Amino acid sequence: MYKFLEATVADHMTRSVKSVSREMTMRELEDQFERDDYNAYPVVEGSRAIGLVTKYDFLNCFAFHPTQMLPHYDDLMNRTIGDMMTPDFIYVHADTKLTRVLQLMVEHQTRSIPVLDADRKLEGIISREDVIRALASFTKVKS
Repeated sequence: MYKFLEATVADHMTRSVKSVSREMTMRELEDQFERDDYNAYPVVEGSRAIGLVTKYDFLNCFAFHPTQMLPHYDDLMNRTIGDMMTPDFIYVHADTKLTRVLQLMVEHQTRSIPVLDADRKLEGIISREDVIRALASFTKVKS
């Protein structure tokens, strides 16, 4: 367990990350969610992460209030990720301890967190599964 306390994101993150652009439509995002079975995508402009879009953001597109008129389905699906993404999102750096990642995931009930460098360039993503694998690898009892 002590090794887990010292483990960092760099050794356990997924470096090959699919991202999306703010111009992508909700219809295109829906297709990508279905194709990849991811829960979130970093929104990248140039090489910098400018937001995060999740399945929750997608569903929020359809949340209505009694005072709103019901938009047409095609109008909703043609909205862009830029309209729905979360611009202020949680991210970590490669040297962040996994214990901090675990704390952030539990505290914010998130499944994955982008890994950015000092210039907000996307380096990877750390998921719940990555943290669980790391925890398991450090806590297995040797026979």
